[in-house]
Amino acid sequence: MHLNYHFLKFLCPTLEQKLKGLDLLECFSQNKDEMVLGFAENDHSLYIRANLSPSVTCLSFPEDYKRSRKNSVDLFPDIIGEKVTKVQPLPHERAMLIHFDSDKVLLFKLHGSRSNILFYQDPKQSPSSIFRNELKEDQNLLIKNLEVQLDLSHEQFIALEGKAAAYLPTLGKIPRAWLKSNGYIGADMDKKWSLMQEVMDMLDTPLFSIIKENEQYSLSLLPEENSIFSSADPIEAANEYFRYAVVYQAFEREKTQITRTIDDLKKKTASYIKKTRSKLQELEESTAPSQLADIIMANLHQIPAGSTEIELFDFYQNQNITIKLKKGSSPQKQAENLYRKSKNRKIELEQLHKNLSEKELLFLELEELLAELNEIQDFKTLRDFAKHNQINQKKQEQSTNLPFKRLEIDDFEILIGKSAKANDQLLRYYSWKDDLWLHAKDVSGSHVIIKYKSGQTIPKSTIERAAELAAFYSKNKNESLAPVMYTPCKYVRKVKGSPAGAVMVDKEKVIMVSPKGP
Repeated sequence: MHLNYHFLKFLCPTLEQKLKGLDLLECFSQNKDEMVLGFAENDHSLYIRANLSPSVTCLSFPEDYKRSRKNSVDLFPDIIGEKVTKVQPLPHERAMLIHFDSDKVLLFKLHGSRSNILFYQDPKQSPSSIFRNELKEDQNLLIKNLEVQLDLSHEQFIALEGKAAAYLPTLGKIPRAWLKSNGYIGADMDKKWSLMQEVMDMLDTPLFSIIKENEQYSLSLLPEENSIFSSADPIEAANEYFRYAVVYQAFEREKTQITRTIDDLKKKTASYIKKTRSKLQELEESTAPSQLADIIMANLHQIPAGSTEIELFDFYQNQNITIKLKKGSSPQKQAENLYRKSKNRKIELEQLHKNLSEKELLFLELEELLAELNEIQDFKTLRDFAKHNQINQKKQEQSTNLPFKRLEIDDFEILIGKSAKANDQLLRYYSWKDDLWLHAKDVSGSHVIIKYKSGQTIPKSTIERAAELAAFYSKNKNESLAPVMYTPCKYVRKVKGSPAGAVMVDKEKVIMVSPKGP
């Protein structure tokens, strides 16, 4: 209700007491959608800081304001030096006027996301200039068209059948909610009139409270049991509301965003730990391929040629087991494949244990970060925390329009396609023939490009790390080891008519890596 007529009718007389007789010495903007007006006489000064952002519109009235030495622009030069004579609210409207001794007027139109400040050389004519030029309709706005006269008689209330919004359109969200919670909708006409008079009496009482509901701050003119702040001074209430709605709200929003980023990573890490533990248990409890190979080799003389299944004695478990044999392959060849699988299985187990250890350590670090973040209560500490832990939301937002993610490894720029269509764009518009292209082998995934640097050979460690990223951004993401092919971009070509992201590749090499994200 900080933009409501019922608040402005208290604010304007109080503001007039402080501004009357003061000269407007400066009018400028140094932030988008924010105007600052500085009034002073002798040693007394007062500023109006009007934040007209569509997301949160509010006014504050500091006694001092430090103007930036750069990135600020002067506004409304024709009114500088004028003396304030009057501050008035427009009847039943979300607007107020500041009058000057030369009959010039500033109109504060406080219409939420359409809020604006307009300067009138002649209050009977269209504005001479406006602050938010994108609001084209304001260029022809006449002050008289904003003035509203309401009939608040009992007869009018009856004629409107007790419809609150039609009878008193300036009520606002909080008073309407109060009426509803007190049974207004289902009440008879006498009860409705009684409730309407009661809420109007409360709106005529100078008590202003700041409340917080659904993570949003509001200024209420009704008595509030759980208010954060209360005052009978409208200027003090406006200043405090500005602090909560603009400063605290922005801080809490940024803190929540950083918390969500860390919490999402924590959830993904917990999921990886759970899956990896399950896979480790499954591998460790299953029979090692080398044991089957030993059993086959020890019983070669008992295996008839061309057999696809045979029962042999398992001397590891002291019992007969059934072993399936691959058709068209000799027992010796099958045993050889099993020995190779066992060797890879050992590597896989070692890699899984290593990955699990790293993720468990990361999980603990993320919990510590969340605990540290929870204690932060100011912007500076929050920004330092985000910078130290490389959590940069703005940089992520700026990169959303590009078809790739950009990273840096060993001073080499790495580009990672965001989708199948983005892969085509990456290859067509952002790669050079000597750049190195990587992609997970035989599965769908992101193209990864290592940008070529003149006169420098790409180190093997950089290729391995980029290959880990290619595996991570592919269908092989949850595998322990994954094959990744790589080749210079000049050997990668798009075939006309092929699906998005599909390419033909020549002279590729293959590297085995463990999928690992950035």
